[in-house]
Amino acid sequence: MQKGGVSGTEAMLLYSLALTFTLLMVSGMEYNVKDVCIGSPGIPGTPGSHGLPGRDGRDGVKGDPGPPGLPASLDEELQTTLYNFRRQVLQAMGVLSLRESMLVVGEKVFSSNGRSVKFEDIQELCARAGGRIAAPTSPEENEAIASIVKKYNTYAYLGLMESPDSAGLLYMDGSPVNYTNWYPGEPRGWGKDKCVEMYTDGQWNDKNCLQYRLAICEF
Repeated sequence: MQKGGVSGTEAMLLYSLALTFTLLMVSGMEYNVKDVCIGSPGIPGTPGSHGLPGRDGRDGVKGDPGPPGLPASLDEELQTTLYNFRRQVLQAMGVLSLRESMLVVGEKVFSSNGRSVKFEDIQELCARAGGRIAAPTSPEENEAIASIVKKYNTYAYLGLMESPDSAGLLYMDGSPVNYTNWYPGEPRGWGKDKCVEMYTDGQWNDKNCLQYRLAICEF
């Protein structure tokens, strides 16, 4: 080897290294110097100290308050919804508990279990089911109740009572009756016959309250 010069072997080695580096660069591969460096790794340095914690950021802008809520007892819409839902549940429970016969007319549901009992027992039966003894307020409702009466081929008590002064007919809540369908010549027993029964043809007759009649409830 000549002083200050490069031998042919060294030149060929340098050329090979330069060509290899160029190919790696062209192909997109990263050239890692540590792959070609030769030597022992150095001793790791002492870790630096941690910096001081930063300051807390400033609070953001406070949002606008929401509208005040209403107590459930004051929310009329909610109370109405709950009332209607409760009424529908009671209707469904009542109908399912009787379920042998059912007719729907308008907003009313008429149902019977086919049993014949006394008037006060029908009232109790209907009340336990969440309803009340059936009382027609229109020809359509009267026809629906009559169809149940015909099905069981027996008479039924209606939710009607003679007024205390025998001057007229009342619903069970005390309001005056707005629809009647008396059999010709009836009523004839006011004063002693306080209840009203329905014949199989849908017409009415005044009757004492101690007979066994078909239980029909409305919900």
